Amino acid sequence: MTRAGPISAYLKFCHWLDRAALAYCVAAALFLTGATLAIVILRYGFGTGSIQFQNAADYAFASLLVFAIPVTLARGGHVRVEVISERLSPRYIRIADILAVLVFLIPVFGLMIRAFWPDLSYSWSIREGAVETGGLGGVYIVKTALPLASALMILQGLAMILKPADHRKDVQETL
Repeated sequence: MTRAGPISAYLKFCHWLDRAALAYCVAAALFLTGATLAIVILRYGFGTGSIQFQNAADYAFASLLVFAIPVTLARGGHVRVEVISERLSPRYIRIADILAVLVFLIPVFGLMIRAFWPDLSYSWSIREGAVETGGLGGVYIVKTALPLASALMILQGLAMILKPADHRKDVQETL
């Protein structure tokens, strides 16, 4: 197997992860929209509500928020802080992206996983539920989204480095 084989397999795997995360984001956004509409109609139309339904909408929002970050990175939608990058060559931007991933993205999201791990382990050990009485359980599952999305960021950052420069440009132009 050539060196291009494992890289190609890794890029396909990251593409599959991106599609799964995108599908989840779409489902979470649709659920959040419908749940919010239903909560408002129930509250102001019928004078009733459900704490569990509100918790479900909160969980959908939280997970949508964290999974949208790696989905955005995979599409080249990250924010560039460089003011002069429009005038610079694509080679410079590529080098800057590689350095940013290696120096900032991987260490920061790696530290996020490491820092959040004890809280996540404790949350899973007690099967943490909602703070509100009668609220929806499963907070520990929602808390898992942050380190999972951080791992996806690291994987997508590495994929961004490994993708050929012309492929990255084509993806950005189609989106």
